[in-house]
Parts: sequence; structure tokens; C-alpha cells
Amino acid sequence: MRNTAVITIVLLATFIATTIAPVSAITTVAAEMGALSEHARRLGDGTTYVSTGDIPAEWLRDASAVAHPYITEAKSDDGVARELRGIARRQARYVLVDAYANAFSASYGVFERKFELDSLMYPIWFAYDYWQGTGDATIFTQDESDAFDRILAVMRIEQHHNSRSAYRHPALANGGRGSKVAYTGMVWTGFRPSDDPARYHFNIPVNMLAVVVLRDLAQIERDVYRDETRAQRAEQLASEIQNGIEKYGRTVVAGIGVMYAYEVDGLGHRNLMDDANIPSLLSIPYIGYLPAADPIYQNTRRFILSERNPYYYTGKYATGIGSPHTPHGYVWPLALVMQALTSTDPDETERVMGYIVASELDDHRLHESFDPDAPQTFTRADFAWPNALYAELVATQAAPL
Repeated sequence: MRNTAVITIVLLATFIATTIAPVSAITTVAAEMGALSEHARRLGDGTTYVSTGDIPAEWLRDASAVAHPYITEAKSDDGVARELRGIARRQARYVLVDAYANAFSASYGVFERKFELDSLMYPIWFAYDYWQGTGDATIFTQDESDAFDRILAVMRIEQHHNSRSAYRHPALANGGRGSKVAYTGMVWTGFRPSDDPARYHFNIPVNMLAVVVLRDLAQIERDVYRDETRAQRAEQLASEIQNGIEKYGRTVVAGIGVMYAYEVDGLGHRNLMDDANIPSLLSIPYIGYLPAADPIYQNTRRFILSERNPYYYTGKYATGIGSPHTPHGYVWPLALVMQALTSTDPDETERVMGYIVASELDDHRLHESFDPDAPQTFTRADFAWPNALYAELVATQAAPL
């Protein structure tokens, strides 16, 4: 096994070289010559477009996650701060183009119209963390305010999907409407964070993210926009969703105890699994819904990091969570990084870091997924998100640079 510390430095350096450093370079004369990173491009309308990697489109979720590690640098670099505000500005415009779309082109066209609730949450999460990390409230423009209003309006509609929503997608059951659901207080989502159709349309970790983000939004409305009515509106929706999670999202599993399901429909059906994409059940402490020490989270974690999770795979070089989005048996570095980020056990963290190292090849990138028996077999040569999340992991581990 290669040295973990050495590979950590190499991977982080590669992330910086291909993503952060070129964006920082926008503060230099090189920017005037078009020096842009592989994934971030400053466009003529003053916004910043961030591709997901080797797919020519911006996913609201992925762009927010890829930009997130920049926030610390933005505190001392005005050029980086400008680019992050440009990312937020573009995302607000995307939401106003179509709040049901999850991915867009650089020219503001809809690339995919898969309604994924988390796609609406991530831009708020990113803007809020930018504000908290830098103290710069100028990120909250009128477009941001209008996008926030649109997001809340869509969420209210999708709380009552059966009776109020006109959204349809050919990949969903029941004539594009999705499988039947009952009212729960949670918000319906058509697709998972993996872009796969939901089995049952109240995704628990996605709704957990919504609870956290809506409370962040309430603070933005109260402290920045000085609008108490809108703040209370966000808080009320957060409370309704949380009540739904705690009433319908919990289940009791033999040998485990009380834990959270991945998806429910409010009619008694539950999907007990986890997916590598974030938000996931594994990521509950990362998104801020519960602390890592919470006993129900620990029960949930014990289930999903075991063979009782149908997407938990074991191989010669790695063991971890995969996804129905990729070949059976493939482990996702994204989930390995999240496992390390949420672990309270140093031995587990060290073991998982070894799995991450095992997935790294001569290209010094973390890929979408890989065969844990043959890491040289993988999906997606350029997938920005796990590399960005890995940079956050390195920061939390205080690795030597």
C-alpha cells in the first residue's frame, strides 16, 4: 500500500492545481488572458460557470460542492471572493430560468429537468456558508432574493405533489408523476442526488438538508434582507419538514434499533439503503441535521456500513458505499471521503483513508466509482465533486502540506 500522507499531498495539490489555483489566478494579469480552471470559467455576464467535470453542464449541487472549499481562501483573496459571488449569481439565475431543472448549460439552457430537491438547497447552503465564512453579505443580490422566493414556492407545491404539482418526467412511474405518496409535511423529490429516479419520493436525507438550509435561509432573510415575514415562512416550512422526517422517516430494524430510512412514501413503505451521493444518510452530521454521536444516527450508520445496505460493497482494496447509478459492486470515493469526514473513530478514519489511496491512480484524481477488486477500472475520468470534498477532508485532518 502506498503511503497515505504522500498521496494525500499529491491529491490535494492536484485539486488545487486544477481547480483552486487557476481561479485564484483571476486576480492576476493571467486572468485577462483567459486563465481559467478546468471546471470554473468566468463568463461575459459577470458570472462564473462551473462544470461538473467531463459532462458539459453545470449541476447546481455539484457546482456548490466544488466551490465550497474556496470559501476559506476567499477571506483573504478578493479575486476568489469575486468568483464565488459570480457562482452564486449564476445559480440564482438558473433557478429563475427553471426551478425544476437540476443541470444547465453555460448559455442558461436546461440540460436536464430532473426535479431534485437537493439541487434547490445547495445554492442556499453555499451562499450562506460564504457569508458566514467571509462576512461578505454582498453575495445576496436581488436575483438571490427572487430565487429564494421561487424555491420556497416550489417546495410548498411539492409538499402537496399529488394535488398541486404539474411536474412530470418520463423516467418516473405513473405517467411521469411518480409512485403514489401521502402528505407527510416533507417535500417530494422526483430524483435522488445520484440523478436516479426515487423509489419512494420522500427522500429522508434530502429533506434533512432542507431543514438545515431553510433555517439558514431564515437567518439570511432576518439579518440581511430584514424581512421577518419571509424568515418566519422559511422557519415554518423547516418545522413541518422536520416533523415529517421524525414521524415517517424512522423505523425499527432487528439487531439495529431505531434508524432512519432512505426513502418513504407516507403510506407505510420504506426503502432501507444508502447511496454514495450527498445528501446521504451517512452525511447526516456533515449537513448539520444531527451530531455524529446521536444514537439514531449511529444506528443508521451501523446499518448502512454493513452488508444489510444493498449498496455496500467489499473488495480486495476497498470497502464502502456505492450506488445503483454505477455498476454493481463499484465503490464511490465520494462516500469514502464522507465516511472519513463523519467518523468519530480514528482507526476507521485511517482505514478509510487507505481505501481512498487505493482508488488513486497515476492521474492523481478521485473518480466517480471504482471496482474495489481492480481500482484501475473506474467510471468518469473527471468528476470534480469527490476531489473538492477530499480537500475539505484534508483540511479537517490538518494534513501537512
